[in-house]
Amino acid sequence: MAAISASQVKELRERTGLGMMECKKALTEADGDIDVAIENLRKSSGLKAAKKAGRTAAEGAVVTRVAEGGSYGVMVEINSETDFVARDDNFKAFTDKVAEAFFNAKSDDVAAVMAGDLESAREQLVQKIGENIGVRRAVVVEAGEGNLVGEYVHGGRIAVLTVLKGGTQEAAKDVAMHVAAINPAVAHPADMPQEQLDKEKAIILAQPDMAGKPEQIAEKMVEGRLKKYLAENSLTEQPFVKDPNQSVAEFVKAAGGEVIGFTRFEVGEGIEKEEVDFAKEVMEQAGRR
Repeated sequence: MAAISASQVKELRERTGLGMMECKKALTEADGDIDVAIENLRKSSGLKAAKKAGRTAAEGAVVTRVAEGGSYGVMVEINSETDFVARDDNFKAFTDKVAEAFFNAKSDDVAAVMAGDLESAREQLVQKIGENIGVRRAVVVEAGEGNLVGEYVHGGRIAVLTVLKGGTQEAAKDVAMHVAAINPAVAHPADMPQEQLDKEKAIILAQPDMAGKPEQIAEKMVEGRLKKYLAENSLTEQPFVKDPNQSVAEFVKAAGGEVIGFTRFEVGEGIEKEEVDFAKEVMEQAGRR
C-alpha cells in the first residue's frame, strides 16, 4: 500500500472541500490515487461537496465578537460561492457558531479552531446547500492595558476592529464605522511603509507640472504633495465621516481617547473571482441532453 503524503491530502481537500480525515481515508482506500479517490467520494455521501468544491468561494460574511469592556475582539471571514447563500439562515447560523468558537478560543488559528465539530458542521452545510463553504481567515485584537476594542460590521461584508487608548466604546465603534466607509491605508502617517512613500514620490516626480522645475522647488512640491497624500490615507488625519469639520484624531481626543490602530476585513478581498458566463453554461448543459 502506498504511503499517503500530506501534500496529497492537501490537494484532495482543495479539490473536494472535504475534511482532512475523510480525504486521508479516501486516499488510503484508493492506494494514493487522487482521481480514484475523487471518483469513490463522488459515489459516496461526499458527492455534492466533491462536485462543488472547485468553485471559487469569494462571497460570504465577516463576523466579529468583542469582550465586554473591550479587552479583546475577534474577526472571522467565512466564504461561500454566492451572495444568495450568504443570506441563507443556515449559513448565518454556521457563521455565528464559528464566531463564538474563535472568540472562546481567543485564537486566529483557523485549522485548530475548525478541527472536530466545526469542520463536521461545515461539511454538512456544504452537503445541504450545494456550495463550497470555507473559513478563510481570522484575527484576534488585544486591547492592552488602558485600551479598548471597538467593532463595526457593515452589511455583513465589511468589518472593522479598532483600538483606542482611553475614550469610550461608542467612540471606538464610530471610528470603526469611519474605517469601514473610508478604508484608510494606515492608522497614523508614521505607519505608512517607506516603499509606498517612495512609489508615491516617483509618481509625483513623473507628473507633467514637475518637468523642468529647479531641484529645490521640485523637492518642496514633492514634500507638500506627500504630506497631502499621508493626510488623505491616514486614519487620524482624515476628516471624520460623521463630522468632516474635525479629523478622526480630534474626534477621538474630544471623547477622551487616542487612536492606536485598526484591522479591516472585506469579504473576498484579494480573491480572484471566477467569472461565470451563465448563458453559455445553460447552453452547454442543454447541449448535453
